[in-house]
Amino acid sequence: MAAAVFGDASKVQFVPLNAKERFTALQSGEIDVLSRNTTWTATRDTTLGLNFTGVSFYDGQGFLVKEALGVDSAKQLDGAAFCVQSGTTTELNLADYFQANDMSFEPVVFDTSDQTVGGFEAGRCDVLTSDTSQLNALRIKLADPSGAKVLPEVISKEPLGPVVRQGDDQWFNAVKWTLFAMINAEEMGITSENADEMKNSDKPGIARFMGSEGNFGEAMGLPADWAYSIVSQVGNYGEVFDRNVGAGSPLNIERGINALWTEGGIQYAPPIR
Repeated sequence: MAAAVFGDASKVQFVPLNAKERFTALQSGEIDVLSRNTTWTATRDTTLGLNFTGVSFYDGQGFLVKEALGVDSAKQLDGAAFCVQSGTTTELNLADYFQANDMSFEPVVFDTSDQTVGGFEAGRCDVLTSDTSQLNALRIKLADPSGAKVLPEVISKEPLGPVVRQGDDQWFNAVKWTLFAMINAEEMGITSENADEMKNSDKPGIARFMGSEGNFGEAMGLPADWAYSIVSQVGNYGEVFDRNVGAGSPLNIERGINALWTEGGIQYAPPIR
């Protein structure tokens, strides 16, 4: 977003927030964009004065257990104690899943994800539950990561993406199309390494993307080469995925359904035209 708006990807300030603080910080104007593992739901989209701008990561809730517990399925967790973070959809999904499967559970609630890890390590619960992406991130924080595993069940849909306040359509569009530009760039084969070369392409779609044909940033208050600035400085969606959570990161999360629609996934962006 900083690359698109200012032409400089370094012009951004990150404000760490926990699940309870995140919506208030955005509503109050303390932050301009909420970008963390926040699930797009009907209630959040219609009652908080906020707009979700798209899905940057398709996730789902899962379960992390210690190998010593000796279970291979969530169906074996009847009566177990669960470490869970407050103020999240995780709490509600957990209750729904156990009610639907006629099982009982004991919630052990914490304010932050780091506290849930501490509780899990200390034996205050049998299971740590969160989005599977977060479980992979939390597992590597354990003293013995190899002694824990994520169970195969995924019990919910967790579409995660950037959020802005309602009432500023121009900013909403800029944030939304920043995400779409990164996805479109991967589909067209535009990367941080070849972006300069691609600026001279005579293919209409790439020319529009690069800003050499038309000016699709003008309506958002952005320069004509806003999309080029994003990819040349930050990379396309695939590059960002790999660097932060994929093969190039300690998490090593597979693309799965976050692969492009042309590669068997469901990541898909409207065209720039």
